[in-house]
Amino acid sequence: MSKNISSQTDGPVQIVNATGPAAAVLVCEHASHDIPAVYNGLGLAEADRRSHAAWDPGAMAVAEGISARLNAPLVASRVSRLVYDCNRPPEAPDAMPAKSERIEVPGNRDLSVAERHARVAAIYTPFADTLTKTIAAKPAPVIVTIHSFTPIYKGQPRAVEIGILHDSDSRLADTMLQTASDYCDNLVERNAPYGPEDGVTHTLRAHALPHGHLNVMIEIRNDLIATPQQQTDMAALLSDWLTGAIAIAEDKS
Repeated sequence: MSKNISSQTDGPVQIVNATGPAAAVLVCEHASHDIPAVYNGLGLAEADRRSHAAWDPGAMAVAEGISARLNAPLVASRVSRLVYDCNRPPEAPDAMPAKSERIEVPGNRDLSVAERHARVAAIYTPFADTLTKTIAAKPAPVIVTIHSFTPIYKGQPRAVEIGILHDSDSRLADTMLQTASDYCDNLVERNAPYGPEDGVTHTLRAHALPHGHLNVMIEIRNDLIATPQQQTDMAALLSDWLTGAIAIAEDKS
């Protein structure tokens, strides 16, 4: 992250470049693998606490790079998605998953209603409120969420390298897909390796669709952003691509 870009932390939420003037509002819901001490590591082995099940490796570094290049604010969760997945609504079973892929999460097993409500209040509500306020400060915000995914899932390799995801509003996603070859030679696919049917577009549904804001969710295969140089290069690529696509999509809107 650029030394000239400010970062603020408020409990479970980190805000980078809060006053950045760009229309884009960047979001990284799975930025951290941190499990606050009160949750006793959720009963997980150290390797599981740092695995992709707990966070999106590389995603935060890429998001920070885009924030610096576009001069855009970034709202990120500072808590592992195994404690609470900020890209899920409170009623979703996988907001506090008892199992993630092949990893059992003992600390999430048989949570009471009160325990679930406590996590919502401690983690999700501050994150969602901060994002709402950040978006409201923009006259014409564009919501861009940044994620990463594993090259192999449940033993199956994934060929897709960059996924451009959307829910019912595909304006920005369409433009990015149409212009992909102008910016990269990666294998880019629509709604891959996940799509709205998998429940992954909650942030877009909650913060963009009701207000008609341009929006997109970007998934990056994490072997492409495993090193600082790869993260810097991907941030540069996505910054240029987003800048061009947002301009086109705004002209059409």
